[in-house]
Order: sequence, then structure tokens, then C-alpha cells
Amino acid sequence: MSIITTLFWFAVAVIGAMALGWLFRAFVVAVSPQRHAQEMRKAPLTASFGLLVILIYVLVAALAPVIAPFGESEVVGGEFLPWDSTYLLGTDNLGRDMLTRMIYGARNTVGIAFIITALAFFGGTVLGLFAAVVGGWLDQGLSRFVDVLMAIPSLIFSLLLLTIFGTSVLSLVLVIATVDATRVFRLARSVAQGIVVMDYIEAARLRGEGKWWLITREILPNAMAPLVAEFGLRFCFVFLAISGLSFLGLGIQPPTADWGGMVRDNATLITFGDLTPFLPAGAIALLTVAVNFVVDWQLHRSSGLKE
Repeated sequence: MSIITTLFWFAVAVIGAMALGWLFRAFVVAVSPQRHAQEMRKAPLTASFGLLVILIYVLVAALAPVIAPFGESEVVGGEFLPWDSTYLLGTDNLGRDMLTRMIYGARNTVGIAFIITALAFFGGTVLGLFAAVVGGWLDQGLSRFVDVLMAIPSLIFSLLLLTIFGTSVLSLVLVIATVDATRVFRLARSVAQGIVVMDYIEAARLRGEGKWWLITREILPNAMAPLVAEFGLRFCFVFLAISGLSFLGLGIQPPTADWGGMVRDNATLITFGDLTPFLPAGAIALLTVAVNFVVDWQLHRSSGLKE
């Protein structure tokens, strides 16, 4: 394929994505209440496209048993069958339907990534805000402990822990949540340290408010914008980490469908010019880009910039 042809199809894909984003934004504006419609009307086409992609992924994950043509681990034919009317995306290395595996992969990969992100975000945020409010030896102790954990490359640390504790879903969730909570802790603590010196925090202390009240009523609402943006970015990192670990064989284990594992199982087809292994890889990339589009929009909104 020549460079000109590649650029042509890239331009077509970009134009199509923007058109879908515009149509989705127009639909949301038409059906939303006035206040939400005004916000959505200001959204860039990239954010609208990102929201559309996220919505599609969520619907596919929720309706997987309904829309999947076969069972998640059901062997339906021979190995590596080509695309046809029965198997729309062919079959994998064991004869399982690729379309079915892609659909269930959305539920497993995205669902587990969301659970891990929520756990990491909750633990890291609570500890980070608490350390900033209390200060002193507790702040220094938690910060130095987090520094030690962050000094170890996250992928290597995750591989080491999963090798020790096993590769069950529970181990995967706890290990990645622990590793990523350190990043959330650093951000939450940094943001909170800029807030605890404000006059209204001092006034709340003088009123006799407790630490938990300060965290939940004074600091957290004012730190919400960067934390929400971090949640989206952290979800992308967790999502990619799960896929990478599955590709290496230490993530979500067979026969559970997972996009990273699907790339590994069907990588042989690449040598024959078959694009099937790129489908789960493309699904991973598309969701990552979509979430980043939405995060960029939310950061722009919270910054107060008009252009």
C-alpha cells in the first residue's frame, strides 16, 4: 500500500469520525435538558466522538450475552477459518468465533479495568488527601513508601507480584490497583497541599471541623477537576496494562476472552497477511484514544479557558 493510499484512507477515517461525532452531539443536544444541552453544544467534535465510542463499548459489554452469536468459549469450527457469512471475523487458533470473543472481550477487559481503576483511585485519593491534611510524620512516611514503590517500573513490579501471588482475576485486580494507587496518591497529595493552605481551610479548622469533614466538604470538591481527569487517564493506563499482561500470559487467563490474549493467540496470522490479530489491538487503541478525547475536554472545561 502506497503512502498516498494510506493517507487517503486515514483522511477518510478522520472525516468519518468527525461526522459521527457531529451527529452524536446533535442527537444528545436534541434529547438533553437545556443546561446539559448547552454544555454538549460547546463540546468539540473529538469529545463527541469519544463519548460515542465509550457509549458503544459500554453497550456492547452490557449486552454481550444477547448480541454474541456463540458462547464465549464455544468451539464452533476449524482453526483460523476465514471471514464469511457464518463467522463474520473468522475463527481463532482453537476454532472459536472471533466476533464473539471480541464482544465478550469488551465486557471482561473494560469491566476489569474499570474495577481496578475505581479501587486504585479510591485508595490513592483517600490516602493522598489524608496525608496532605494531617502532614508531619504520617505524610512523610506515606510519601517515602510511595516513592519506593514508584521507583520500580510498574510492568516489572506487576509481573513480579503476579508471579508470586498467581494470575487469578482477584490477584490481577489487587496487584494493578496497588501499583496504580501510588500514582493517584502523588497527584491527590499534590493537589491537596495547594488547597490546605487556603484561608477557608484555616477557618474550618478554627470552627473545630474534623479531618474527615475537611477532606470531604472542603478539599475534595475543589480538587475534583484534576482528579476526574486523572481517573480517565488512569483508566487508560490500567486498560493498557491489563492488555499487556494478558499478551505476556499473566493477565486475564483462558478461556476468558481478553483482547490482549487474543492478539497473542492469533499473532501467527500476521505472517500470512491476515489482519484478524489487529482487530483486538485496534479495539484497545480506539477506546484509549476515545477516553483521552473526553479527558482533554474535561480538562479544558475545568481550566476556564474559552478557546
